[in-house]
Amino acid sequence: MSDTTVYVLNGPNLNLLGLREPEIYGSTTLDEIAGMLEDRARALGLTIDMRQTNHEGMLVDWLHEAQAEGARAVLLNAGAYTHTSIALLDAIKAIRTPVVEVHLSDPKTREPFRHLSYIGMAAALTVEGHGPDSYRIALEAVASGEV
Repeated sequence: MSDTTVYVLNGPNLNLLGLREPEIYGSTTLDEIAGMLEDRARALGLTIDMRQTNHEGMLVDWLHEAQAEGARAVLLNAGAYTHTSIALLDAIKAIRTPVVEVHLSDPKTREPFRHLSYIGMAAALTVEGHGPDSYRIALEAVASGEV
């Protein structure tokens, strides 16, 4: 890894993008988002390391790994763990690598339980509500030095 690598970590159920509640999350798949991000990263002089898991502890491990490997930043769409995971909050606080919280939808416009973001309590930036473009906007923020 190098300081041009950006980890893009995706949490539970994001493997079902394109199929899962398309009226909320759209019809774009995670693989399609990865392809778009790889192209944009290349144009910005960055590389991405895109991953998805349904397991909270794996996300914690990957956050630690991002720092150990010298990643430039992490884009994190923690899915439902956004609203429940103190472990992810603590992992973000424990590393120096900046984390950008990413959401396809805008959680503040959804069910009340989604209004609390543990990830946002420690993230350097939150990008939400832009569909798949949320990832691109977050990547561009990293490339511009905003994060």
